[in-house]
Amino acid sequence: MAQAVLGMARSLCPDRLRAGLGRGRCPAGAGRARHLGAAGRHRAGGVVGWRMLNVGPLAPAQHRGYGVSRRAGAVLLALFALLLAALLLWASVADSMVASAMAVFYQAGALVFGGGHVVLPLLQAGVVPPGWVGNDAFLAGYGAAQAVPGPLFTYAAYLGAVMPHPLGGWGGAALMLGAIFVPALLLVAGALPFWELLRQRPAVQRAVGGVNAAVVGILGAALYDPVWTSAVHSRTDFALALAAFGLLVHARWSPVWVVGLAAMAGWWLGR
Repeated sequence: MAQAVLGMARSLCPDRLRAGLGRGRCPAGAGRARHLGAAGRHRAGGVVGWRMLNVGPLAPAQHRGYGVSRRAGAVLLALFALLLAALLLWASVADSMVASAMAVFYQAGALVFGGGHVVLPLLQAGVVPPGWVGNDAFLAGYGAAQAVPGPLFTYAAYLGAVMPHPLGGWGGAALMLGAIFVPALLLVAGALPFWELLRQRPAVQRAVGGVNAAVVGILGAALYDPVWTSAVHSRTDFALALAAFGLLVHARWSPVWVVGLAAMAGWWLGR
């Protein structure tokens, strides 16, 4: 996650305004984004970017055909919103762990913007406080997810598998995996026919630039809590984390080897 924060900060926070958003501070009049949740920081970053960011020349329209008509796109976007509302309503009126978990994972898939790592604080806030997944198990699964290829959303399968009855096992893994991927698929397919029109609007580009900068702040907050506060308790822990970071970023080791080596070192140090 530290590697993701540094890399995204370089590309998404190139000026003072966006660097301030990345540090969790909005300009005067907008409050402080660090006191908001992930969704609130997204909105605050979008508003500040829309009002204050200066974007460069816009790329010319490509007029690509994506194979999705505007009518089909509108239907998919409406289905996305309908499912979100229906799951939230179901979770609020039904005393059901399945309903609540599906609402949590669907919201995570719907609200994540700027990279898969942003899903970590959303899922942690949804599954750890109710006691569905312990914090140690949550972070262990996250560490393992970093060592395998593919999008970080597949981490939802692990969480569904380790959750208690009536979820858990293969059934819980498949259900939570579907709940987190479906909104992303609907949003991407639904937005395709409108994308060229949207990206030509300066206001949209300014808002997206602000949201991207806010994502860096969200990742930085998640790097501290829950990752740092739950995993680094001593100088030895810090030295191990620093060594793993150096191997990953400077020596450019494969994440598979870095995670495996860190696991072996943790086992040896804990004997």
